[in-house]
Amino acid sequence: MTRVLVTGGNGQVGRSIAELATDERFGSLDITVADRSTADITDRAGLNAVFDRLQPDVVINAAAYTSVDAAESDEAAAAVNTGGVASLANLCAANDARLLHLSTDYVFDGTKDGWYVESDPIAPLGVYGRTKAAGEAAARACPAHLILRTSWVYSAHGDNFVRTMLRIGAERPELGVVDDQVGCPTSAHDIAEALLHLSSLDANGTYHLAGADHASWHEFAVAIFAAADLTTTANPISTADFPTPAPRPANSRLDSSALADATGVRLPSWRDSLSGVVSAILDTDQLRTSS
Repeated sequence: MTRVLVTGGNGQVGRSIAELATDERFGSLDITVADRSTADITDRAGLNAVFDRLQPDVVINAAAYTSVDAAESDEAAAAVNTGGVASLANLCAANDARLLHLSTDYVFDGTKDGWYVESDPIAPLGVYGRTKAAGEAAARACPAHLILRTSWVYSAHGDNFVRTMLRIGAERPELGVVDDQVGCPTSAHDIAEALLHLSSLDANGTYHLAGADHASWHEFAVAIFAAADLTTTANPISTADFPTPAPRPANSRLDSSALADATGVRLPSWRDSLSGVVSAILDTDQLRTSS
């Protein structure tokens, strides 16, 4: 049986993996999902003790600092994206464990006219993107590494665009949503399934792992409101109309065909995954209205 250690257990992907841990499809995996209280990747001594106790064959790193705007004024807090990954990579290398590490579309500047492929040069625009790019470099210290860049993650857990739109949509008749940024909305549940499948495969390198279709934030919001039967009007606005501390890539479309060709793992479109997530949020957040 393959022993799998998952870090970042309180995040969207970590919680989704925990939900799948008893799925019979992954019966060959002995999965331990750890949060920061039990496996802090910035605590090298503590992390070493975790490795000694669990002796993982595979480590899935879903731990990250993801507050994109806050990182602009607090780069030290984002150190988990660099130093923490370095500690994991070194321990994986020393213990002959594979490292599956999640990265992001924010390593690109978004100026490409077309879909990003793995060989495109990275050029992060802000602190978050720079720390994640440095984290990719750190992960490569483990010879058996699989770096997976994803995009616009959403789920029924934690803070994300879908939950924000549902909350605001239940409170307001209309709102403005940015329409000049495009990306690949990606379900955390789909990412979690893919990661567990990839845990059993001998795949190394850097790949993209994102939803198979793209949308603007405005298009995504319209679909969210429709899935929730909300009459909220989403008005398209420009990035300039909605300034943020951290710059965003205007184009975050990730071509994930290389991973599919190498492993057979391909994520569905956000259009196929959205309704289930919306339904779960409406139920858990008690936003569902009675007819």
